[in-house]
Amino acid sequence: QVQLVESGGGLVQAGGSLRLSCAASGSIFRINDMGWYRQAPGKQRELVAGISHGGSTDYADSVKGRFTISRDNAKNTVYLQMSSLKPEDTAVYYCYADQTYRTWGQGTQVTVSS
Repeated sequence: QVQLVESGGGLVQAGGSLRLSCAASGSIFRINDMGWYRQAPGKQRELVAGISHGGSTDYADSVKGRFTISRDNAKNTVYLQMSSLKPEDTAVYYCYADQTYRTWGQGTQVTVSS
């Protein structure tokens, strides 16, 4: 079984930056895709960014040019660098990791004040 631990959330002013991290541990042989979803109050969970084991990335249109996803396969860790943050980026951010099945992190709150 894989466990995911997220860190890096918090409160930031609009225009600021935050970096989220998500470290996987447990029964790992090869994690394929990793990434981040987010869920704002009253809204559905949405994909923010994903990255394959080989480094191919995918972004939601709303974050392209502002967010950068990366990973360190040796550390089984995925990162999300968020810049030019907007109040509409406020949400709980969940990381995921795909091995034989998808595992989710516990979520970390990101709040962007105007």
